[in-house]
Amino acid sequence: MRRRRLHVFSLSFIDCICCGLGAVVLLFFIANARSASHRKELTQDLRAEVELLEKEVTKGKKDLVEARNTLERTDEEITAAEGLSRQIVETLEEKKRELALYQDETLAAKKHANRLKADLRSVDEELRRLKGGSPSKDEMGSALRPFPGQGDRQYLTDLKMGGSRIFILVDASASMLDETIVGAIRRRNLPESVRRASPKWRHVVSSVDWLMTQIPPSSRFQIFMFNEKAVPVIPGTEKEWLKGGDVGRLDQAVDLLKQIVPQKGTNLFRAFESVRGMEPLPDNVFLLTDGLPTLGAGRAWSNRVSGEKRLDLFEEAVRTLPSRVPINIFLYPMEGDPSAASAYWRLAVMTRGSFFCPSKDWP
Repeated sequence: MRRRRLHVFSLSFIDCICCGLGAVVLLFFIANARSASHRKELTQDLRAEVELLEKEVTKGKKDLVEARNTLERTDEEITAAEGLSRQIVETLEEKKRELALYQDETLAAKKHANRLKADLRSVDEELRRLKGGSPSKDEMGSALRPFPGQGDRQYLTDLKMGGSRIFILVDASASMLDETIVGAIRRRNLPESVRRASPKWRHVVSSVDWLMTQIPPSSRFQIFMFNEKAVPVIPGTEKEWLKGGDVGRLDQAVDLLKQIVPQKGTNLFRAFESVRGMEPLPDNVFLLTDGLPTLGAGRAWSNRVSGEKRLDLFEEAVRTLPSRVPINIFLYPMEGDPSAASAYWRLAVMTRGSFFCPSKDWP
């Protein structure tokens, strides 16, 4: 059988349709891929903005919750404040009523006081008329400050509190805590309040208190405390003479002295050096101490000082004193210092001052 010849135009119509459809589908996929890529590029920035907005919305929701909680707390505080304000208003009204009542009572009291004053003036006039106009004596005498005590305590003789410039030196070393060496060592390790309450130190402070009541109003005074150094009891008054008629200064000096805690060693050289440093020089010095010094002008090379060394330190200190100034000694004897009494007695005699060993019940 003879084979049929193949012609180009012998394809069927369905083949043509299929080829055309395939070409269309291929063009669609190519076009769609390019459009998707282009759309992704266009929406990338918008997507980032949307994510940012979503974060801000989330944060805003959290802030809104916190704001609501804060608002609730604020409402509760406002409610409590309103209740408290009502109580305050009620209290104020009650106080106003009490004040009005007190004012009425005060006016009545003032009227009564005025009547009493008028009666007192009439009684005073009658008393002056009966006494012939003679004034009553001052219970305190010449003293500006009172000193509480029992009976007449001024049984010390030859104590001259006169002078234009009175200088008081108070030993505030650790030995002033007790009359014995063992007692002083034991007390110096106790709390400050206990050390200030030591009987010996209270005795010294009471003596100074009594001396301050005897200062003439027309005189000037200064008070120093000394241990390793000599400083004024009233801070900031170095080389300054205070008025004896100033009761406030006298009280201040005694009050500050009561707060001092005895401690450290005794440097009599620095104490007498402070006397020489005053301008003009004092004309009456009162020294309250319990024994010979343990320190001098130089540096101490040992913790132990012999009796002979203490006498040498005493003589060194005496040489710094200005001439013709009376030194009045108040000695509170210390155990183990037998040379102190004779040394200070000679100093008092040499300067024409006074020497005392006050009894425990004085002043």
